[in-house]
Amino acid sequence: MCGAGGERDVTEQQRRRIVVSGGGTGIGRATAAAFAAGGDRVTVLGRREHVLSAAADEVNSAYGKGLVDFFAADLSEPEQVRAAAAFITADGPVDVVVTNAGGNVASGDDGSLEGIAAGYRANFAANVLTAVLLTEALLPHLRRPGGRIVHLSSIAALRGPGSYGGAKAAVHAYTFELAQRLGKDGITVNAVAPGFVGGTEFFGDRGTPEFIASRVAQTLTGQPGRPGEIAAAIKHLAAPEAAYTTGQIVHVNGGAMLGR
Repeated sequence: MCGAGGERDVTEQQRRRIVVSGGGTGIGRATAAAFAAGGDRVTVLGRREHVLSAAADEVNSAYGKGLVDFFAADLSEPEQVRAAAAFITADGPVDVVVTNAGGNVASGDDGSLEGIAAGYRANFAANVLTAVLLTEALLPHLRRPGGRIVHLSSIAALRGPGSYGGAKAAVHAYTFELAQRLGKDGITVNAVAPGFVGGTEFFGDRGTPEFIASRVAQTLTGQPGRPGEIAAAIKHLAAPEAAYTTGQIVHVNGGAMLGR
């Protein structure tokens, strides 16, 4: 049963507390909306306060005032992660952590060893540290049993490019480690690895019609992924009914790479 704006009618005690990093745009924003549509309370994190504020306003307008709040922080910086965690946990435990922050942030390769090193460091910080530091900061506050952690990976973890794909492969290793560490507490840990997803900022100026067509041509379905489809996979892994799924990498790529 839904109330105004499509919000599911739940009591305050029934609302889960959800944290979504990189929640201002694209997959993160769609994920925040998917949880809010079910009546959950969501905190979105990211570096750009104005983008987070706009996302929170939009989702709250659609699903209910006050369901989504935000905190701006660079999640690769420990002190800023501590501040974000303090904000999030000030009013109680966390049920679900979605680490979506990241992207291929390596600058163009100038061919120098210094440039290569800078690209690998940048992608490690943006994709691995943002996931690890936020997760570790919130672990003491994650509900036991029943907590859910969902990391965002990428098809790139299986096929490159090197610095970005390597960073996402490291997220896989962290997912496996956490699943083994937290299983006894009734907490599940999984990752979602999307293929090409349209309607996001990810590719920036590279996202020309020709580029998009080339990526779509790699799929078996002949269409790009959509942020809402990735959000649906995340929401499933975070559901109470997914208690028997942990330590898994869920590929959502239209068949661009077959399962393995």
